[in-house]
Parts: sequence; structure tokens; C-alpha cells
Amino acid sequence: MTKQPRDAGGGLVARARAARRRVALLAAPESPRARGLTLGALVVLTGIVALITSTAGPGAAPPLTLAVPVMLGGLLLERRALRVLLAVVAVAFVAEVVDKGWSVVRPGSAVVLGIIGAVAVELARDRERLGLSVGRGETMLLELRDQLGRQGEMPALPSGWTADVAQRSAGGSTFGGDFMVSTLTDHGKRLELALVDVSGKGVDAGTRALLLSGALGGLLGAVAPERFLSAANEYLLRQEWDEGFATALHITIDLESGHFRMTSAGHPPAAHYAGGSGQWRLIDQDGMVLGLMPDVQFGVAEGNLARFDALLLYTDGLVEVPGRDLSVGIDRLLGAAEGLIPRGFTGGATQLVDTVAAEASDDRAVLLIWRT
Repeated sequence: MTKQPRDAGGGLVARARAARRRVALLAAPESPRARGLTLGALVVLTGIVALITSTAGPGAAPPLTLAVPVMLGGLLLERRALRVLLAVVAVAFVAEVVDKGWSVVRPGSAVVLGIIGAVAVELARDRERLGLSVGRGETMLLELRDQLGRQGEMPALPSGWTADVAQRSAGGSTFGGDFMVSTLTDHGKRLELALVDVSGKGVDAGTRALLLSGALGGLLGAVAPERFLSAANEYLLRQEWDEGFATALHITIDLESGHFRMTSAGHPPAAHYAGGSGQWRLIDQDGMVLGLMPDVQFGVAEGNLARFDALLLYTDGLVEVPGRDLSVGIDRLLGAAEGLIPRGFTGGATQLVDTVAAEASDDRAVLLIWRT
């Protein structure tokens, strides 16, 4: 049998990759080697701080400086290693008291240092519950937020169609309970999307919206449009959330003929702009909200988007104000939409939010889609 020559280049690449994996494993915050090195470094830091505080002049380096390694330990160490560090810090503090006495080392310093130590232990406990090192939790939240934003982006529409989306969260938070999912089906000939408003607002609703957006994004194009809201309702019921209901508007648009079919689950009515007459008309639909009971009925409406026609979809945060009838807010929104007609709909979603509900205390989302 003829021996095949070894691929020197491939072998070097494989060895380089293996070396990188070993380095990454040793450097990972979760690895035992990294945790041991971190603990050693913080113990050394504690010794340096104790030496400085014992040799420095009065007030130059107070004993409370020992809180620095304690806080770093709360961010970087697991609780078992943190206890070792706290013991070292306590020994250093006691040595400082013995050396200088309570006349120099104030008792309040011991109280403050104890409080900081308790906070550090709580930080370590929270990280252990999540199984994440410092910064990983924030990174995961940022990635989830970005994923929610990507799911809310409209796909590239064919020539003759344009869409504009604007979303704002309550209190300026980057997470909110309003989201949109969309996709193109039938080889790009049909647009299918859903605009959803999860109960609650801000970060509280944002966590449920993240879960629900992933589930509904998977349903788009995977189930028949007539079954979409029913499948979404079944999913929400299975979650058994304390505050698990949501309103939704699901729509499919044939991008060749302009025919659309809209299904509502307790959502505020969409509006249809007829380019021929220059008028906005509400599409009134009944329908039960999602997540309250099984086997519910949803409101269905059909229509056609001719050239220069548009659809306006929005969530109730744009039109609902406590103590005011919802129809008043809808009238105000349609009045602002009338102002878009002379200038065109480009950028209109953001302008509607700024005009109608710039300072609203609820999450807001607006979608405009029109034929050119």
C-alpha cells in the first residue's frame, strides 16, 4: 500500500487551532485555572493595599481601600473563592486595627467594609445562579435585544412596494413588549407579517416579547395563514404566564395582485389609505386577544391595495391614554396620517410616533406599507 504524504499545511493549521482552543480554555473566566489565577491576583492585590495603608500617612490611604479587591472579587470569583478572599481581607483589616488602633481606623470603616462584602457575595450568588461570568449576562441581553430588532426588520420588498417601521419602548428602555415579525413566502410573491403587543410595558414585557417573537417568527410561513393566530394562542396558553395575554394583527399581502387578508386578535384597527380618493378608512375587526382561552374566534378582513394605496398598522400605545376614549386617540392618529399625504409616506412611521405619542408611557410600534 502506498503511504500518502502528510499535508504539512493542514497539520499546522490543525495544531494552531488546537493550541488556540487550549489557550481559550485556560483563559476562560469559567475555567479552574483562570479562577485560581484570579484569586491569587486578588490576594496579592489585598496584600499590596494592606502594605500601602499600613505605611502611608494618616488619611493618605484609609483602611477602606481594602474594599477594592472585595468588589473585584464579587465580580470575578465564585462564592467559595470569594470567601477565601474575604478572610484574607478581614485578616488585613484586623492587622491594621492592631497596628493603628480604633482611634485611627474608625469603626465605621468596618461597617462599610462588611456591607461591601455582603454586596460582593450577592453579586457572586447571582452570577452562579445564571452560570455566567462577569459581563456575560449583559452580553446575552444585548444579543437578545439585537435579535429582536433583526426580527422586526422588514424583508427586501420587490419593486413597487415600500415599508417603514418605527418602534419606541416605554421609559426609553431598549426592551419593549411591541414587536413585529415578517417574512416573504411563495418565492417572494407574498409578504406575511404579524404586529404583536404583549401585555405590560418596558423591560417587564420585553422578556416575554423575546420568547414570543422567536416562537411567532418560526410560525410564519410554517403554518397556513388561517392557522397562524390560533397556533400563537395555543403557544401562549401553554406558557401559563401570570400576565401572558397579547394582542396581534396578522396580515398576508399578495405582492403581485395587491390582495391582502388581515386577521385581528383584539388589536386596534388598521387603516387603509385609498390613493384614488385620498381618504383613510379604518378596517374594523372583532377578535379575542391571545392567551386567555382556547378555541377563540378572530376577526378577518380582506381587501386590495391598488397603486398608491397604503396600510397603517400600530399598537395601542400610540392611541391609548388613561381616562380618554380610544377613538379619540385613533382620530388623532388618522389626522396625523392625513398630514403625510402631501409629503409622501417615506419616514412617516417615525413622524407619526413623534407627532402623536412622543412622550407616551407605553411601548409604541407603527408600520406603514404602501404601493408606489
